[in-house]
Amino acid sequence: MRRWPALAAVLALSACVSPRAELPAAPISYGAAITVDSAPVPIDPRDPAQERFGNFTYAGGINPTSSQTSRLHGLSDMKILPDGRMLAVGDQADLLEARLVLDAAGRLVGLGEARMSSLKDAHGTDVHAGGQLEWDAEGLAVLPGGDMLVSFEHHDRVLLYPAGGGPPREVPKPRIPYVPNQAMEALAAAPDVAPEAYRVGIEPTGQVFLCRVWAECGPDRQAGLEDGLDLVAMEPLPDGRMAYLIRTFTVARGNVNRVKIVDAAGRLVDRLDIGPPLTTENFEGLAAVPGQDGKVRLYLLSDDNFGVFNGRPTGQRTLLLAFDWTPPTGRGP
Repeated sequence: MRRWPALAAVLALSACVSPRAELPAAPISYGAAITVDSAPVPIDPRDPAQERFGNFTYAGGINPTSSQTSRLHGLSDMKILPDGRMLAVGDQADLLEARLVLDAAGRLVGLGEARMSSLKDAHGTDVHAGGQLEWDAEGLAVLPGGDMLVSFEHHDRVLLYPAGGGPPREVPKPRIPYVPNQAMEALAAAPDVAPEAYRVGIEPTGQVFLCRVWAECGPDRQAGLEDGLDLVAMEPLPDGRMAYLIRTFTVARGNVNRVKIVDAAGRLVDRLDIGPPLTTENFEGLAAVPGQDGKVRLYLLSDDNFGVFNGRPTGQRTLLLAFDWTPPTGRGP
């Protein structure tokens, strides 16, 4: 969970203290269906018809909100399942399950069949009940068998939630020194290695580790950070490629986000930069859906940090944006 709000809040950022949002007195929406309102979002407010950015085509975007829950905030990472369902974890250990709604042209227009629930600990207790140092869920991965992995900061750990239900268990994490609030932001399954394998990316260094559910982690690759950007999400792509989401915030530039696509050898294949004056936010989540003719649909999700910092509103929004990527010709895997 990193905060990139308005200037007044940024001046207090050095404390790196997560903003506290009140839990609902009676979170009756946990486990129950909620209606999500989805306001459309142009990628270029100056020119709503603008869609092409090199090999990337904007495929719709939304600002999802709901009047039925106070928990649809702080979303840190996401994955899209083969059946079109979306999973997303939130800073305060919430889990959003929803179905992507596409129009006749395949553009993202909404979320349906949405439910919010609370991630549990090994004792069946809501993780958020443990307080701020326990609840900071940042990375999400789904293994081929359906087991779900969630990485946490502050109390740095990776929990495995079995596909068949039941309590989670802790699985290996990289054996490195951890910096509070700057740790295991990026998490992805590694089906190219084994069904039980996963990769963990460290935010400030870009170091990626390869782990297995039953084995220790070892160094795997480097995300290749540049321009002061940090690693916040990653996703495997077809042909051995990998997509990294890296980003930063400065007073001078605002939010700057970059999707880097590299080949199996780590060589840059393509990139998409999203920064002012384009629509931008504190993007932390990344998901990919292979399409036809080698194309890939990429989804980016922003963390609004519950819209507050030190008790003051920031104007941050939850945004879900879609881009279709066409691999450039003449670039091998």
